[in-house]
Amino acid sequence: MFFRLLNDGGPAFMYPLLVLLILVLVLIVKGFLQKGSVKKTISLISSITLFALVWGFLGHIIGMIGAFDAIESSGAVTQPIFAAGVKISLLTATFGSVVFLIGRLGIIALTWMQKDGL
Repeated sequence: MFFRLLNDGGPAFMYPLLVLLILVLVLIVKGFLQKGSVKKTISLISSITLFALVWGFLGHIIGMIGAFDAIESSGAVTQPIFAAGVKISLLTATFGSVVFLIGRLGIIALTWMQKDGL
């Protein structure tokens, strides 16, 4: 089911978001295992998660434009078909937001675990 959702949301947007999620998780683990200051890791996680959020919303916008183009060319569309199109276009925005939230939770945990001598 997970890979079906990745393909439904558009591989051009969903698979890069999956790679970014894996990268964020690796950086969070690296931050916990790293001794000393993790400022660079936190900054990198912050930048990657913000990019993932924006990438997800870009996929949503492009998906909506494509859906409206299809509706315009067909002339009429039923409500279930429109709802399915909106659901598919929201997958990228949702996945980008999930990557963002996981990264932000990691940043909070890494900041909390840092020593006071920064």
